[in-house]
Amino acid sequence: MASDSKSRILLVALAVCAVCAVLVSVAAVGLKPRQEVNQRMDKLRNILDAGGLLSPGVDVADTYNRSVRAGFVRLSDGSWLEKPDVPGGVTPEAFDFQRLAMRAGTGRALAPAEDPSGLKRIPRFMPVFVVEDDAEKPVRLILPVVGKGLWSTLYGFLAMDPDLRTIRRLIFYDHGETPGLGGEIDNPRWQEKWDGKLAFGEDGRIRIAVLHGSVQADDPLARHHVDGISGATKTTQGVQSMVRFWLGGNGYGPFLSHAAKEGLHVTR
Repeated sequence: MASDSKSRILLVALAVCAVCAVLVSVAAVGLKPRQEVNQRMDKLRNILDAGGLLSPGVDVADTYNRSVRAGFVRLSDGSWLEKPDVPGGVTPEAFDFQRLAMRAGTGRALAPAEDPSGLKRIPRFMPVFVVEDDAEKPVRLILPVVGKGLWSTLYGFLAMDPDLRTIRRLIFYDHGETPGLGGEIDNPRWQEKWDGKLAFGEDGRIRIAVLHGSVQADDPLARHHVDGISGATKTTQGVQSMVRFWLGGNGYGPFLSHAAKEGLHVTR
């Protein structure tokens, strides 16, 4: 076969593609355990960040194990799920929102009227994380939250004080919003604007809102309002819808009502 024939070129190309495909597959399989460990550690790091426990040089796994208690709540009634009731050995740290939401036995569909965040389906249960002090007293509640932004699904953590009204942190660990615009939801300066805001009014209704502009000092609802992000209206509207959904009756609302009466104690 001539060295420059079309058949030889095609065979060489196919051989190179086959070798590359094998190498990529082997690398993907070989690196999967390490990737899973890194993903878990990144999630723990974000939980600690939301809980005010992350600092330079901190041992993430040790701090998490010492200071954070995690469990699952059934969204329909806010009750704790005992371990035997959690399907497939799912753990709070390795919780996969999309996979469980799509399964018939572990997820449910949302009607359009109850789906302001555009999720379509949610799991029937969600993890919660409680930060405790040295006396095992709850000092912060961390709720995983998921919603739609402009271009992507937003995954984050909402941290609240034990009064279950005061927001302390809202951080995101995964999204695909536009850098410099919607991506500014990762900016610490914007995230700090959530600190101290009240999620609920005195009447118990959800009041937290993200404005199109800045919060004014004379705004009677200033303690419930957060500055918007210039040029990222759709993303911040998505953030508002996400937070309000998860604080409501189809999200953690029943659990928050139960915890307000019975106390914030994790059943594991």
